[in-house]
Amino acid sequence: MNTTQWGRKETIIFPPHSPVYSYGAIFFALILTSIFVYLRFRYGQTPLQQFYTPIYAKSAAGGALNRKGKYQLLYVGDGAKLARLATESDVQEGVTAAPNGKHIPLAVSAQATTQGLRVLYRGPEQTFFDAPLHAYLRTAVFGGDQLRSIYAPPLLFGLLSLLAQLPFAIRKDIRRRKELKYGRRLKGPVLLTPKEFNKTVNGDGIGFVTTEAKEMMRIPLHAEAQHIELMGDTGAGKTTLIMQVLRQIQSRGHSAIVYDPACEFIQRFYDQKRGDLVLNPLDERCPYWGPSEELRRKAEAKAIAASLYQPTSDKKGEFFTETPQKIFAHLLTYGPNPQQLVEWLSNPAEIDRRVRGTEMEAMIAKGAQQQRNGVLASLGLVADSLRMLPTKEQAKNKTWSATEWAVERKGWIFITSSATEREALRPLHSLWIDLLVMRLLTAPQENQTPVWFVLDELASLQRLPQLHTAITENRKSKNPLVLGFQGKAQLEVIYGHLAEVMLSQPATKIFLKTTEPKAAEWVSNAIGKIEIERMKETHFDGSRSGKNFTIDRQVEPLVMDSEISGLENRHAFLKLGNNVARFHFEYMDVAQTTPGFVPRKVEDDELPFDPKTLVPKASAPATPRIDLEAATPAPAPAPTPSTAATEEEDDAEDDEPTAEEIASSGANADSPDDDQEEDVPIAVDETIRV
Repeated sequence: MNTTQWGRKETIIFPPHSPVYSYGAIFFALILTSIFVYLRFRYGQTPLQQFYTPIYAKSAAGGALNRKGKYQLLYVGDGAKLARLATESDVQEGVTAAPNGKHIPLAVSAQATTQGLRVLYRGPEQTFFDAPLHAYLRTAVFGGDQLRSIYAPPLLFGLLSLLAQLPFAIRKDIRRRKELKYGRRLKGPVLLTPKEFNKTVNGDGIGFVTTEAKEMMRIPLHAEAQHIELMGDTGAGKTTLIMQVLRQIQSRGHSAIVYDPACEFIQRFYDQKRGDLVLNPLDERCPYWGPSEELRRKAEAKAIAASLYQPTSDKKGEFFTETPQKIFAHLLTYGPNPQQLVEWLSNPAEIDRRVRGTEMEAMIAKGAQQQRNGVLASLGLVADSLRMLPTKEQAKNKTWSATEWAVERKGWIFITSSATEREALRPLHSLWIDLLVMRLLTAPQENQTPVWFVLDELASLQRLPQLHTAITENRKSKNPLVLGFQGKAQLEVIYGHLAEVMLSQPATKIFLKTTEPKAAEWVSNAIGKIEIERMKETHFDGSRSGKNFTIDRQVEPLVMDSEISGLENRHAFLKLGNNVARFHFEYMDVAQTTPGFVPRKVEDDELPFDPKTLVPKASAPATPRIDLEAATPAPAPAPTPSTAATEEEDDAEDDEPTAEEIASSGANADSPDDDQEEDVPIAVDETIRV
């Protein structure tokens, strides 16, 4: 039964400083060499050669020094008078007893027995010159082979085994020396190279091309649904990494929602044949869209209004945010198109008529004029953005709805803008992304492909109420998010304390160069800290000389904040779990196949003067304003002077409040406060004259 080990893994008390792995490699190579030599001796030589090998080696050494020595040679005889030196044909494997108790590891062969030779013995010890004896043995016994040629192959194999072990042994010794010098890691993340990362993680998902490895550094497929985060300064390389991700999404055939504030990705990845869409009211390719078409229930109107009207950090201003949200959501339930919605937001009388009989009527009561003005002013903040939306005729009857697209998931969606118009389009961009996130929170069906949210420069959007939900809960829907931003402070301004939770949720984090001190410190903490064990050695001199070893444990960051701020461009750290890989990538560009922006002519968007000379332009004939809900009015006869005077008197009488209206509003007609309040002008449609 396996037992759980608690605590830390302890180290050796007195670790040696010598290169133990190299010594071990040499020792192991010697063992292998001995085995190879024995195999060559035992199975590569004849029995007689095995007997004479020690004498052959000794005579070779003595012959090189012109020495002589005492040797006992092997004889074979009949046991009487006949005896001669034994040859290969006279002996075979076996054992022969000797008079002195030292057995001979040979026996008389059958061929020698037929010749009458029955005895095998060592001759008397005689003195021979080493050189002539060595020459005799080389010719008569070893067939002219030198001893070094006989044992060269096993010695060569032993050397090769040593050379094969040394690179690994030296590497381990270097690592061990570093551990002795800088400390040994006990707990925390591990810093890896791209090759080591691939070997450790064994990923099969999205990958990144690096200069350190031939293969892409890939993350696991299941980690994609846990989102990817890219953080770095401008020019550090976020766009290049996002392009690598988009190319792989394109090759898989998945759908993507790309927020492209700089129009970089649309030029390279837009494909009209695929059914791609461009959501930019100022772009000619933008389809018709209306917020009312997104509703399936009345309760969903509140989510749309919450995306348009952003809350403030001041608690006192919540009323002027929540009240416009309620009124705008209520107006959507009537099903207006964007042009009608703009007309309603510009007409306080129309708003009063729409909210009459609801709890919102008291929120914009005429008796509380300052409160009414504040709510109406906040309510009209989104009118400029809605006014830029194209009509169905301008969009050539091409319509789009986030609710329907979430079911079909056909093509990619590019949400683009330019730097000069980004502020005006920001409410619409945030609303579209929020709607898509909300509609794609459900798990994909069998015939649906995953949808990737690629949001570059996330801080340029308004606060997305559904983004926090998508990051924390979108894993089940298998719609990954790729978030790119420059620093943590940008998101803290928009999302407050929720920014910390949102930034910590993505499983794959890529950190590039960040020069902001607090952001670099946060990145260092996000990568993680490690617990290091160091050995301190103290030497004593004098009468009681010796050594003392102590173990010291410290907690240090794996990557310091100064390393983050000092990174070169296109250098990054990738963190996945406790695996941290430092890598470098080259700039990658994709051919531009389509223009990033095709301008659309917007009504009432041209300046009434020449911006160079400030000279007013020739004014075009005024176009009468038409109520979009009213039916086409019938031509009216020209009024006579008496009729016009009567109409003016009727209008004046209509402007005066009746006694019932004064009583219902609770205001005192004679109160001086009413005199100080300003009347809100109500636009009255002019009669069309033919």
